[in-house]
Amino acid sequence: MFKRILTSALVFGMAALAPPAAAQMICGPRPAITNWLMTSFGESRSAVGMIGQDRVLELWVAAETDSWTILVTRPDSISCVVAGGTNWIEVNPRSDQAPASRWFLRQD
Repeated sequence: MFKRILTSALVFGMAALAPPAAAQMICGPRPAITNWLMTSFGESRSAVGMIGQDRVLELWVAAETDSWTILVTRPDSISCVVAGGTNWIEVNPRSDQAPASRWFLRQD
């Protein structure tokens, strides 16, 4: 757990201090990035969606540590980590409940 926090702090801390926004993302060949997510953080792919017609968005989650990463892959198989964090909670609202976006706004 300590290594996860330290690695995240270093990676995202350095990214926060880097000059332009485009230089802040961690990018590389998809197999290398996904292997890094699996071996370093214990994450596995949880969800997939398309961005337009040519990019794939993936959500990687580690059930044991509740860490998460959002990965975007381009047509040339280069993947970039665009966000990551901790305290992931899976929300599965029933169909008779309000949508998830309204769930966060409730004041009960």
